Amino acid sequence: MPFIDLQSRLGINLDRWFLAQSGEQPYKRAARCHAFEKEWIECAHGIGQTRAKKECQIEFEDFYECMHRDKTNKRLYEIRKERDRKVKEKTYSPPPHHTGSEEPRP
Repeated sequence: MPFIDLQSRLGINLDRWFLAQSGEQPYKRAARCHAFEKEWIECAHGIGQTRAKKECQIEFEDFYECMHRDKTNKRLYEIRKERDRKVKEKTYSPPPHHTGSEEPRP
């Protein structure tokens, strides 16, 4: 605990700017990646930046994937590419509700 707590005296919440998911959220619901950010911060707390980069790499990668969805988008791209290849070879035909040629519902 700091000797003089300036944040509470001035009414400033610096955590809102430092932590992307842990700040005040609308409707008081946790943000999408809040749990991953919390795990990463709990792992890295108190051990220093150099050790945290090595020891908390898994937690950081989970948090980064939740925020940016790089692996998920890469996987979806590969699935779409494979589907398009099979459609081109005529070994797969998408169902009618995926092509938009299905009759509309009454």
